[in-house]
Amino acid sequence: MIIEAATLDRMFHALSDRSRRGMIDRLGRGPASVTELAEPLTMALPTVLKHLNVLEDSGLVQSEKTGRVRTYHLRQERLAELERWIGERKAEWNAAFDRLDQFLGEEEPTP
Repeated sequence: MIIEAATLDRMFHALSDRSRRGMIDRLGRGPASVTELAEPLTMALPTVLKHLNVLEDSGLVQSEKTGRVRTYHLRQERLAELERWIGERKAEWNAAFDRLDQFLGEEEPTP
C-alpha cells in the first residue's frame, strides 16, 4: 500500500511531539478516555484535546463518543503502514550501502 505524501506528513507531524507519542504509547495498551490520556500530562485539558485532534487528523487514532465520554483507540493498521514505509526506505538504503561496499571492495589498493 502506498501512503500519500500528505498523509505521511501528518503522521510524522503527529509523532514529532513527545506528549502525542506518550498518548500513542498509552493507547497501545488499550482504549482510553480523554481524562485518562490527560492524567499524566502537565497541560490544560483544551491543550490535550488539541493534541488528540492532531493524532486523529493524522489517522493514527480514532475516537468514539458514548454519552459524555469520548474514548480514543489506536489504529494499529496505520502504524503498520508507517512501519512498512520505513522498512521500504531501510531496504533501499541497505541496498545502496551494499553496492557501495561492493564497489569499494573491488577497487585495487593504491601503492
